[in-house]
Parts: sequence; C-alpha cells; structure tokens
Amino acid sequence: MYRGFRDLKVYQLAYKLAVEIFVESKAFPKEERYSLADQIRRC
Repeated sequence: MYRGFRDLKVYQLAYKLAVEIFVESKAFPKEERYSLADQIRRC
C-alpha cells in the first residue's frame, strides 16, 4: 500500500532525472550557466 507520492515509482524516476539534469547543467560554461541552464532546469 502506498503511503504517499514519494512511494510512487513515477515520482522516484522523475526525481532522479531532475537531479541528473541539475548535476549535468552545473558543468555548462560560465557564460551559458544562467541562461541555458535556467531554461533546462525550468523544463
């Protein structure tokens, strides 16, 4: 039985993907960090 949304597989996969995107976007060049990274993170 599920106790909350954090137990859902779809939530776990989406959270993992969001963390991976955040980590990868940290490696962007400095001049692109604020515009391109911000757009990707908001998507």
